[in-house]
Amino acid sequence: MMTTADIIRKVRELEIKSRKLTNHLFKGEYHSAFKGRGMSFKEVREYQPGDDVRFIDWNVSARFGHPFSKVFEEERELTVLLLIDVSSSALFGTTYQRKKDLITEVSAVITFAAINNNDKVGVIFFSDKIEQYIPPRKGKDHALYIVRQLLTTQPHRKGTKIAEALRHLNNSMKQRSIAFVLSDFLDVDYEDALKVASRKHDLIGIKAYDRMDRMLPDVGLLEVEDSETGKTTYVDTSDAFVRKEYQDQFYRNNEQCKQTFVKAGADLLHLETGEDYVKVLQKFFINRNR
Repeated sequence: MMTTADIIRKVRELEIKSRKLTNHLFKGEYHSAFKGRGMSFKEVREYQPGDDVRFIDWNVSARFGHPFSKVFEEERELTVLLLIDVSSSALFGTTYQRKKDLITEVSAVITFAAINNNDKVGVIFFSDKIEQYIPPRKGKDHALYIVRQLLTTQPHRKGTKIAEALRHLNNSMKQRSIAFVLSDFLDVDYEDALKVASRKHDLIGIKAYDRMDRMLPDVGLLEVEDSETGKTTYVDTSDAFVRKEYQDQFYRNNEQCKQTFVKAGADLLHLETGEDYVKVLQKFFINRNR
């Protein structure tokens, strides 16, 4: 359990790291990756060769005796929602950090990237129910509050229901938003909710996993516990067939998750604990811009 001093120190560390990344690596990429809600009128200026004749302001042109064009700009303000899985399976991790720690860092980086672009940010913490909802707002103080909650939120339940979080997103957000779903996606029956949410929002999944989610070490007989159900069983990791089946199950889950997002028309990123998530996010932003 972190003390108040630990929390303050960790918040400060995440703020410095996130601001450095957003200022030096994501400057421009985040802004370009996500479009605003449309175009709004900015001003009228004298007609220039190449201007679209449909945007000539005939009233102003008649008044001054020569053509003037209307100038429009993108309505930039966006709303970003982070749907963050705080179920017990996120506490698993064997290399450098837990899945929860990876999700926390990525969430902090996205939060500061959005705040630096004057966008609103909100959070839905979920397990197999909605644990906490932070309505979208702007400003540094709001970003720091989100980071504190990322570090300190203690779920009341252990399970995972992604569909619950997606339904809450649809019910709480009437206007279109950019929604990041950060989870290990060890869940089922969220396909329909994902399709509905993707029609209304710009949806991006970020699937966090640990190396041992992907492959078992050969260390003999292991007693393992399901962190969400509490059930225990024994696994013979020295059996090559058992290790192969474990790995195949991981890839089946990955492929199913991928196809679910493809069918919903949404994006999905994969991040391994200990991996350089900065490169993955930056590549994603750049590819979206293209």
